[in-house]
Amino acid sequence: MGEPAIKIGNKHKSVFKDKVKNLLPAGGNLNACLTCGACSSGCPATGLEGMDPRKFLRMAALGMDEEILSSNWVWMCTMCQRCIHVCPMEINIPQLVYYARQSWPRETRPKGILGSCDAALANESGSAMGTPMDDFVFVVDDVLEEYRESQPEFAEMEAPMDKEGAEFVLNQNSREPVTEPDEMVPLWKILHLAGANWTYTSKGWGGENYCMFLTDDEAWEHLVQQSTDAAHDVGCKTFLNTECGHATYAFRAGLEKFNIKHDFQVASLYQYYAKWIREGKLKVNSDWNKDLKIKFTAQDPCQIVRKSWGDPIADDLRFVVKSVVGEENFIDMTPNKSNNFCCGGGGGFLQSGFKNERLEYGRIKDQQIKATKADYCIAACHNCHAQIHELSEHYGGNYPVVHLWTLICLSLGVLGPNEREYLGDDLKEVNVFHPETAM
Repeated sequence: MGEPAIKIGNKHKSVFKDKVKNLLPAGGNLNACLTCGACSSGCPATGLEGMDPRKFLRMAALGMDEEILSSNWVWMCTMCQRCIHVCPMEINIPQLVYYARQSWPRETRPKGILGSCDAALANESGSAMGTPMDDFVFVVDDVLEEYRESQPEFAEMEAPMDKEGAEFVLNQNSREPVTEPDEMVPLWKILHLAGANWTYTSKGWGGENYCMFLTDDEAWEHLVQQSTDAAHDVGCKTFLNTECGHATYAFRAGLEKFNIKHDFQVASLYQYYAKWIREGKLKVNSDWNKDLKIKFTAQDPCQIVRKSWGDPIADDLRFVVKSVVGEENFIDMTPNKSNNFCCGGGGGFLQSGFKNERLEYGRIKDQQIKATKADYCIAACHNCHAQIHELSEHYGGNYPVVHLWTLICLSLGVLGPNEREYLGDDLKEVNVFHPETAM
């Protein structure tokens, strides 16, 4: 026997039907524009929980609010906006998903996302791991002192805190200071060699905002305002997000959504990596890979590319990668740039608790990477990095996943032995920075 038919419509006014109409572009016709299936055909979440973007949208249009609000699919959609990118009518389905998430009672939303949001609200650091400001300051100072002593060539390297008049304010994903502090150092080296005038802020330094994924607008705004105030206190000109994608998007989108006044620009490190290389401030060299011919591909973080700066920043990313590994050793995914597939690490999916569904979502990304036959995948964004690393293990691809800062320092010849956590055995001893031979 077939599945029982789903009754459509109810006695109550549909909340979502009105929201769908508001999401249509001017002149859009609800009945004529929502049946092509382009959104579903290119969505990795299609099929999870028996749902896909087109079905979700049709259910909303038909007033099936109860069914929508009982589906866990809204926590499996990463809101990556690829459906908007391919939709001829540019319907904002992710915004509808956001509304659906917001309709869940706060205490019933996924515990992992809820916990990360509440941890960020626990003190003024904004850290999704609940790391206090004093702990961050201590770790930064401790690591900096250690590296100044062990690598004398960087004895003048700084990791300033609350430095007034700095051109750049930099945030930091909590993962580094809490669980892998050596991973902060390659970025410090890059900033040092580029001559950047930068600072952390002790208040609002946490480079995460899971309150956005939780759809807690008040908390999302609070965290953005907190970091904005800290940036204003030091008088920076540019809020320079780290390689983390959602930290970048949550901050810049929050400024716009909540109309937060600010007198600085928001930028991504990708843009400045490319700028500093073009200006000769970062004298990268791909000769280390001339004979090795190790192949690399790169993930386009949805939050930074498709949802923020589009193909121009994707081009910057490729310029940087080719500069450090050699143009002939870069193999692009298909599709790529703004049309690339989400890996499944965003939207809070990593913290949602739906691991099996998340790995299934990522199957397309794993297939993309394997199709390039690349030895490594560069995934600078933290959530992309974590997800793709897990996909590599789960699907047996065994391709190492690396941050961009690691390869930049490798190409500069300044990557130390303790800064190679994510490199495979083939690169563990390549171009190692040994202070005793560098002096």
